[in-house]
Amino acid sequence: MSILVVSVSHKTTSFEVLGRLAMDADASAKLAESLTRSEHIDEAVVLSTCNRTEVYAEVGRFHAGLDEITEQLAEATGVATTVLRGICSVYFDEGAVAHTFNVSGGLDSMVIGENQILGQVRAALSGSQQVGTVGTVLNSLFQQGIRVGKRVQTETAIGSAGRSMVTAALRQYQSLAGSLDGVRVAVVGAGSMASLAARTVAAEGADVTAVNRTFDRAVRLADAIGGHARPLADLPAVLAGSDLVISCTGARDLVLTSGLIADTPLRAVIDLALPADAEPAIAEVVPLINLDRLLRAGDDSVSTAEVDAARELVRLEVHDFLARRRASQVTPTVVALRSMAAEVTESELRRLDGRLPDLDDRQRAEIAKTVRRVVDKLLHQPTVRVQEFAANQGQVDYAAALRELFALDPQTVAAVMSPDAATQAAEVADAAASTELITGSE
Repeated sequence: MSILVVSVSHKTTSFEVLGRLAMDADASAKLAESLTRSEHIDEAVVLSTCNRTEVYAEVGRFHAGLDEITEQLAEATGVATTVLRGICSVYFDEGAVAHTFNVSGGLDSMVIGENQILGQVRAALSGSQQVGTVGTVLNSLFQQGIRVGKRVQTETAIGSAGRSMVTAALRQYQSLAGSLDGVRVAVVGAGSMASLAARTVAAEGADVTAVNRTFDRAVRLADAIGGHARPLADLPAVLAGSDLVISCTGARDLVLTSGLIADTPLRAVIDLALPADAEPAIAEVVPLINLDRLLRAGDDSVSTAEVDAARELVRLEVHDFLARRRASQVTPTVVALRSMAAEVTESELRRLDGRLPDLDDRQRAEIAKTVRRVVDKLLHQPTVRVQEFAANQGQVDYAAALRELFALDPQTVAAVMSPDAATQAAEVADAAASTELITGSE
């Protein structure tokens, strides 16, 4: 089985199309469930943010898996399959691992190093875990991706700077209108992006009013930052007393129109929603800072050296992950070999019992212990070395070589990979790497 990622992002299409592809948590979980009902896909995670909509899957066949993903994504979003095929990026196996880690580390984001993506990746994994569309392959991939993202945030300059779409948008606002201190800011929405925006401007000294369709959520956000709360029905009145509005809702329809903001004291409108909350015509009334504008402005706030350092960290993590995965792929064969050796040993000991019936229990036990120790010693180094070779020299199928050398039954190896044998496999694999099998301490 292999990992396949189908990605549509700000790098491959417009935000108008991304808005049509955007999915909330429920829609993402529904698509993941539908994908795993396919005969070609065993696991699936859907990640949808303001920068991307991506499907991560464990597939049995590349082309069949790719066709299934694009067809179901088209059906779920209404974007034609032919359009999707022209705007998606496809990553397979090792490339999929590298892409996952770059996304989690914020290196594939519009704002390089932005830290909000890590929470979005974690939420996507959690959602798929809840509906049962994640197994060992994608769980391992995403858990490691989250760890890589944390390392980028804590160990690199681009991660520790606390960068986000919100900070990028506010930098543009401040270049137009100056300090946020004392500015009356209306924050529309109460999700993670809106909460981040409210906390950020409040910390800069702004007077914040949280506006949300669910009033209780607006109250909770306002209480957390020492601001005010108003229901969405009061939005016109709130705008009439605001200098800046930041909108990031999950609405499918426009929240802000040029007519709504006309004759207000607003100095700018920031729209970080996908699909967009603000009508493009607003730009004719006041400055409109939206995702398109942020993309056109580019991101020159980090140096090439800082980005390169983060990418090197990710590259090393990808190498280590792939090495561990290659080593684990030979484990079932190692376990099958040791199981076969154990069966041969026990058979010979039973044969010895018949040929030497006069041995007492102590003698039999000592002989059995010696025979088993000899087998362990003979197998230890080859099995440890084959796992090392598999980890570091991925072009050779060492598992196949081991099966051929020892005439292992493929069905026996396959049985080791079954869930019922997982515990035994882990125990034998650990034993294979144990120095105690060599020293044989009494």
